[in-house]
Amino acid sequence: MTADPIALLHARLGKRWIVAAPLGLGKPNHLLNQIYAAAKADASLELKILTALSLARPQPKADLERRFLGPFAARWWGENYPDLDYVKDVRNGTVPANIEVHEFYLQSGSMLGRPLAQQNYTSVNYTHVARDVAAAGANVAVQLLARCDGPDGPRYSLSCNADVTLDLRDRLAAEGRRLLLIGVVHPDLPFVGNDAEVDASLFDAIIDSPPHELFALPRQPVEDAEYVLGLQASTLVKDGGTLQIGIGALSDAVVYALRLRHQDNATYRALTESLQDPGERLLAAKIGGFEPFATGLYGASEMVMDGFMELHRAGILKRHVYESTALQQLLNRGAIGTTLRGEQLDLLIEAGVYPRPLDAEAIPHLITLGLLPPGTALLSRERFTLPDGECDTLLAEPTTRARLRAWIDGRVLSGGRYLHGAFYLGSKAMYAWLRDLKGADFDGFSMTRVSHINELYGGQEALHRAQRHEARFFNTCMMQTLLGAAVSDGLDSGQIVSGVGGQYNFVAMAHALPTGRSVLMLRSTREAGGEVRSSILWNYGHTTIPRHLRDIVVTEYGIADLRGQTDAECIRRLLAICDSRFQDELLAQAKTAGKVPGDTAIPERYRRNRPEALSAALSAGKARGLFPLFPFGSDFDATEERIVVALRWLKANTARTADRLRTLLTALNASPSVAEAPYLTRLKLSKPTSFNERLYARLVTLALRRS
Repeated sequence: MTADPIALLHARLGKRWIVAAPLGLGKPNHLLNQIYAAAKADASLELKILTALSLARPQPKADLERRFLGPFAARWWGENYPDLDYVKDVRNGTVPANIEVHEFYLQSGSMLGRPLAQQNYTSVNYTHVARDVAAAGANVAVQLLARCDGPDGPRYSLSCNADVTLDLRDRLAAEGRRLLLIGVVHPDLPFVGNDAEVDASLFDAIIDSPPHELFALPRQPVEDAEYVLGLQASTLVKDGGTLQIGIGALSDAVVYALRLRHQDNATYRALTESLQDPGERLLAAKIGGFEPFATGLYGASEMVMDGFMELHRAGILKRHVYESTALQQLLNRGAIGTTLRGEQLDLLIEAGVYPRPLDAEAIPHLITLGLLPPGTALLSRERFTLPDGECDTLLAEPTTRARLRAWIDGRVLSGGRYLHGAFYLGSKAMYAWLRDLKGADFDGFSMTRVSHINELYGGQEALHRAQRHEARFFNTCMMQTLLGAAVSDGLDSGQIVSGVGGQYNFVAMAHALPTGRSVLMLRSTREAGGEVRSSILWNYGHTTIPRHLRDIVVTEYGIADLRGQTDAECIRRLLAICDSRFQDELLAQAKTAGKVPGDTAIPERYRRNRPEALSAALSAGKARGLFPLFPFGSDFDATEERIVVALRWLKANTARTADRLRTLLTALNASPSVAEAPYLTRLKLSKPTSFNERLYARLVTLALRRS
């Protein structure tokens, strides 16, 4: 199917276009720009865009940033990458009066101080997006598609964004409303099967996207504090369990630690033992572990990012889950393995894996699981046939059981999934990995609806509970209050940094699952205006996760288990993982509020929570090549990597006024030499022609030498 999409919108929708577009990678940028341009050119059109995470290339502000990022951005995203025009206008406050742009999740920090974005932000849990977009009157959805051409013709996949489109269509259909659907095929978008594969008839039009690079995220550096935090958090993961994890340096650090645990267990055990106190070791032994992954992990994550690729490659993400509650429960208990034995048939029957009597609905399902041979067919209510003879549907006859035992003996279960995700976004390396998935690796990966991933209550609660065995939901927050509330998406001024997304969903789910735990991760300190501040506060004027859902909190200084604890105990445990420079002030605030006894004191062993201790803890591993700046490889070349290190040093040493003056004065004597020439050339500072350029050259030279 092909069509002029703008003409189609005019013909079907008239003058009122309420456009739903997927978050992140799934946006068809060229088409959205066409739609936006049409509305800008015709003030009689009413356009409303309902979306989230409108990805935009970085907009460096400082001259040095532009010199570094400009050439990299051109190489990474390509000269022809179609930036979203409405993002630029939202930033500048120049969106026409007949157009509104509503987002429920913002690219982190990108819209602070931007009135249009802040005023039109919609605070909504990810699982409620389809409901609220439908209520907002959505009448058209646009979606990037992947296509796979085969002997039977083209096949289509929602690929990176199976999250909301189908839920939205179903909700509108249930209300008797029709959703105009336009699919846009990108030739490089990885084709994903299973739930993401859809029939062409779903769409009113399918068009091709002009060629351009997919939006990919460069892999980010990981600092010492983040590595130590990752080591701490990784001990909470139980072999045979379930993993949800987000994006960013803290998540990368957890993945790196899990890989170290699996591949170099002796080093991992020694490091974690040196970092953790006895209470943390007991907690980890109870709900997590220190051993390599024999059974492996299953991934159930709203977002699929590079870390899942790394875990699968390392042989960690390998536990499969199956679409059978009874079968999954047997696997969870260890009553059976994924390779069956004939004598386990009676157990499978009594558990209800084989329903009695077998019916026309059960047989195809059991064939998918590998529990019946292909060709099995129902003959009547009482009889069905296997390739070697007829059997009774009640599975009572000895000959029936003998035939089934022979079939399952040594049989490996099929139809399992090692990873379910709602949307993916990552590096070019991850997209290449997805394109190259074959056979069982391809079949075991499923992008699906966010209603499947982010909640239990979509009609398959018992199955989802069984599949999400020993679930660990890892999410990042910005700040944590001493009473257990988390701040993850906004500021006390009301300004939104990003959005709640699915974080609340997963925290609440952790409390609903018998063996689930929520783990919120944060650096214990942050820098603002050149000043180091504690990320653990007495109180804050904005909350993302309320205190009654407090669970586990991890900083680089340790683990605080807050579930079921009194307020006073929560305060004590969070002070134990707080930076020591802020402990006394926080404790005093708690005492003033009457939330801890007046004689409460911080034990001496927690008084050493300082940054220098973290580097010391990793020094031996770093000497062996562990804990590199880029844990999974860098998308910068060698020259750029060295510049990154230098610029990070320069940023740290110019944040405060006194430091900035000291660095500037020192730089005046840093005359560039041959050693700095390649880096200055890359920044176009090798032949400075102005005072500013000469100063930049000396600052970079100093930073290269000092870092």
